[in-house]
Amino acid sequence: MSVNPLNAKRALLGVLSLVVAGLLGVLSAPAFAAEEGPDEFIKRLSAELFDTVRSDKSLKNGDMQKIRALVDTQVMPHLNFQRMTASAVGPAWRQASDEQKARLQDEFKTLLIRTYAGALNQIKDQSVVIKPLRASAQDTEVLVRTEIQGGPEPIQIDYRVEKQPGQATWRIYNLNVLGVWLVDTYRTQFAQEINAKGLDGLIVTLSERNKSNLAKK
Repeated sequence: MSVNPLNAKRALLGVLSLVVAGLLGVLSAPAFAAEEGPDEFIKRLSAELFDTVRSDKSLKNGDMQKIRALVDTQVMPHLNFQRMTASAVGPAWRQASDEQKARLQDEFKTLLIRTYAGALNQIKDQSVVIKPLRASAQDTEVLVRTEIQGGPEPIQIDYRVEKQPGQATWRIYNLNVLGVWLVDTYRTQFAQEINAKGLDGLIVTLSERNKSNLAKK
């Protein structure tokens, strides 16, 4: 399964590495007020996370063990990763067994972490500007638009976030960079693999790809 060579999608991987790199440095913080807005949520994470990555050489150098540990303990609570994986897999997710779903989430997470880890050293003096929010106080799913500044040119990144009943804070379930949605990009790739080899075939392909990436480290 190859990555689409289009420039926009290469840019997606490169720029998303900045976003996920920031997420890798989430600080353990006290509970925030329930009324924290989705734009405030993204602004807070971005500020904390970029600062942390800049000061942590092991993260910037791609220490995979540390990156994985941080993702498991401090990043995942801020993502609805099951929703992200289910959406990327598409209709076949509904027919997947619990074991297949667990494998798919684990392999997908490993794929994303490995893909972004190589670009952690790109985080330098960038800052994130939050665009005006177009949502009402009652909305439970919101689009937060941001712009990364400080590089050769501003980079637009959009977040889809949700806050379900009983949920204390917002969670991210998709990202859009340069007009390309992360989940949609992988859905296209995964659909081709599922059509050819089925769900187990997709799992095997992801596992082999992750092992191959590990061997290159």
